Amino acid sequence: MLDIFTQMGIMFLVATVGGFFSKLIRQPLIPAYILTGIILGPILGIITNSEVINSLSMIGIAFLLFIVGLELNLSKIREVGKFAIIGGLLQVILTYLFGHLAASVLGFTFRESVYTGLIVAFSSTMVVIKLLSDKHEIDTLHGRLIIGILLMQDIIAVVAFSLLTTLDQASSYTLVFSLLKAASIVIVALFCSRFLFPFLFAFAAKSQELLFLASLSTCFLFSIAFSLIGFPIAVGAFIAGISIAHLPYHYEIIARVRSLKDFFATMFFVSLGMAILVNDMKALMLPLLLLTFVAVVLKPFVVMLLTALFGYAKRTSFLTAISLGQISEFSLIIASIGVSLGHVNAQFYTLIVLLAMVSITLTSYFVKFDLKLAMLLSRPLSIFDLMSRGKHLEYTPSHEHTYDVILVGYDRIGYTIFKALEKMRKSFFVVDYNPDIISQLVKKHIPCMYGDIADTEVRDRLNFEKAELVICTVPDMVDNLLILQHVRGQNKRALVFVTATIVDEAIEMYQAGADYVILPHFLGGEYVSDLLQNLKDVRTIIQKKYDHIEELKRRKSIGHEHPLHYG
Repeated sequence: MLDIFTQMGIMFLVATVGGFFSKLIRQPLIPAYILTGIILGPILGIITNSEVINSLSMIGIAFLLFIVGLELNLSKIREVGKFAIIGGLLQVILTYLFGHLAASVLGFTFRESVYTGLIVAFSSTMVVIKLLSDKHEIDTLHGRLIIGILLMQDIIAVVAFSLLTTLDQASSYTLVFSLLKAASIVIVALFCSRFLFPFLFAFAAKSQELLFLASLSTCFLFSIAFSLIGFPIAVGAFIAGISIAHLPYHYEIIARVRSLKDFFATMFFVSLGMAILVNDMKALMLPLLLLTFVAVVLKPFVVMLLTALFGYAKRTSFLTAISLGQISEFSLIIASIGVSLGHVNAQFYTLIVLLAMVSITLTSYFVKFDLKLAMLLSRPLSIFDLMSRGKHLEYTPSHEHTYDVILVGYDRIGYTIFKALEKMRKSFFVVDYNPDIISQLVKKHIPCMYGDIADTEVRDRLNFEKAELVICTVPDMVDNLLILQHVRGQNKRALVFVTATIVDEAIEMYQAGADYVILPHFLGGEYVSDLLQNLKDVRTIIQKKYDHIEELKRRKSIGHEHPLHYG
């Protein structure tokens, strides 16, 4: 039998080859890693030690959730807190009921149905955060909604672990005692986070190596603590990450541990493929198809319905929902707990591993092509707009139907453009699909409309024929190309300004007919370059500094402290 080091070496070599091949054919990496595990485990039998596989998987999940907790800034999701709490709770309950019903239809026992309902109710924090990070969408509106739901799911998952471990006793005392033990450790984590860690990490920060070790020690400390009271180590790792996420050194910590992220992500996905048992696969096909339907179709439908009811636009609702159509790493832990307690058998665990593989693979493709799917399904999804309060967020004076300028996207650079248009005394109309921003504009009687510019109905309502200038500050190439095509079809005289984040996109937009492409980073560099010309004039630098501070305070006072909500 091969030693552990050799097994890991083979695993990463094959995963690397699979990763290269996936990149060559422009496919997501996650399916390649899972396929690597299937090849090394069930097919070739090179790595078959189940103890090694489970250990690698658990360690991978623990470290990944530690990094996820470390990268979460809870203050960033305050604005979606109500949706996260109420919507997240309702999503888990409704999806649980669908899963439980599906398992009952399949003839599962009551216990297996309970496990199935819980398993399909949760989505993968690790997978979704990785996909959002790869697309730089964590700070978008749908990114924050997703993180809010995932945090609520993680809290409920902790409660679910307590329920499962006390299922045999069915005693309210044992359940409450288990929850109290978990709560006590969370309270200790909060105490350490507030009073102890700032001093310890301030000292540790004097040495990069010591800072790295202190971070990992925190992860191990809480993982072991949760393990001792009967909870999975991943829960402790996640709490550890959150407990030091607010420290002023957390960016340095992330930089030091980020290299572990891809390492353990690869390990987790490969071990997922290796965990499959190939015995009697035909018997698993029907349950797999039905549960995949629940996780990949019904759960996103529930999420989209709830998101729309909370007033978010259909595309934001769709992007939020489609990202959550998979089962969680916590679901795999729940299944493994069920096996260890004798509540479910090994075949059930294989079914859940297959469900994880299929749903995670599908999600990686859905997220890769999410904007194209949103456009393709735009008309069928319009029914969700009827539930959104956004349709009533607009101010359109009846005496004025045409405007000199149409501004798409008010936040960030849109605000600066807005102030310039006011000084030029140009009539203008604002389109944005952040309901909070539109509410502020309506109160100020500024002509505006809540909507997604990618929506055909929204574009049709705008009078581009009379506009002199159309400006889109949304850095999404698909949206900008749609605007260019629509405006050029109605008004060839209008100037069209669009926004890009990279040079290649800017060139493509110029080729599509843009009159000017705004590159915020490029323009920011030019501004700093001009500022550097005045280095010898200290008074000018100081004056610009204070002007900048005043402008930032002014923006913050009217709700511009958040990043652009273009997701």
